[in-house]
Amino acid sequence: MAIEKISPSTNGGTHVAPLDASKLVVNLAKTLKPLVPSEDLIFGETKTDHMLVVSYEPATGWSAPEIKPYGPLNLDPASSCFQYCPNVFEGMKAYLGPNGEPRLFRPDKNMERLSRSVERVALPPFDTSVLLELIKRLVMVEARWIPSEPGHSLYIRPTVIGTRAALGVAASDSAIIYVIVTPAGPYFRGSVKGIPLLAVGESVRSWPGGTGGHKLGLNYAPGFLPQRIAAKQGYSQILWLLGDDAKITEAGAMNFFAVARRDDGDLDIVTPPLDGTILPGLTRASCLALLDGHTQGRLTLPGIALTQRLYTHERTLTMSEIAAWSADGKLLEAFGVGTAVIVAPVGRIGWEGKDLVLPSEETGLGPVGKALWERIVDIQVGKVEWEGWSVSCV
Repeated sequence: MAIEKISPSTNGGTHVAPLDASKLVVNLAKTLKPLVPSEDLIFGETKTDHMLVVSYEPATGWSAPEIKPYGPLNLDPASSCFQYCPNVFEGMKAYLGPNGEPRLFRPDKNMERLSRSVERVALPPFDTSVLLELIKRLVMVEARWIPSEPGHSLYIRPTVIGTRAALGVAASDSAIIYVIVTPAGPYFRGSVKGIPLLAVGESVRSWPGGTGGHKLGLNYAPGFLPQRIAAKQGYSQILWLLGDDAKITEAGAMNFFAVARRDDGDLDIVTPPLDGTILPGLTRASCLALLDGHTQGRLTLPGIALTQRLYTHERTLTMSEIAAWSADGKLLEAFGVGTAVIVAPVGRIGWEGKDLVLPSEETGLGPVGKALWERIVDIQVGKVEWEGWSVSCV
């Protein structure tokens, strides 16, 4: 059950304060950092001047939110976030709209997913609509950091951590919400060609009944060692497989799509289903909606003929199926999607000692992937209006 809005409550007669944007305190930095040229941006490395911080204690509830100069957090060494990993985060982006106003892309969906993740690790709940209001305030404060170049943005990282200062194995009844932002260029810097994936089934990113469907910090660390091994073999990311039938789940930290040509000339576009092992990505959902919109005649994807029908499928996809499509010349393109990368081409997939090579190995995004990237970017910056996906912070 997702938690969206929480009413004020009491604890033994003591008022427990809800998260309240009207209590926001803004303490601006006395000296601002110099902006980093867009061409020098490396994802996640440049920190802006300010951050948002708010804390929760069971006796009093949520503190007054504060936007203050970026800096370290003061945490007890026994905090739950260090010991048992009740750490939740989201990935969002802000863009400059047509009139220079900061805009967010489908932020309500980020807040819905954040709420589900917070509930999954039993952290204190809060009204996510209030957090979104606070995030907009922070983005407005840091608006000068938003790059204007296509494919660039201000990446937003809302994070919720458990801060219960005790070693007992129990849910954290204390927490901190903090939000940091960083100007970002393309995730795969300088690469326009397809990225190489190594298909791995010996190690798994997630499993049925686990936490793969939530955006938790604990989902990522187990993938670092397999990623390092893959890099030594010349692969940029891992294509995570699950089970004896080598079911595809995710590509690195991206949702995976494959495009196959049908016998009638139309295209099948397949992505694995949301079965609890796969993160319900916002970009994934957006791609599916745009592809369906094209086939239904509700929008036109750039570079795709109006007569070209695109059939989307959320179903089990195996490496054997990918290999068969490749052998038959039906595998036209594959790509990973996510907030950080938007749409990234897959060039080759290493599996069972051989590489399956796709056209994007040399050319980069294929027609479908390129059309999705262009249309999503146009919507993100407010150049194209679609379903209210682009939301102004003003």
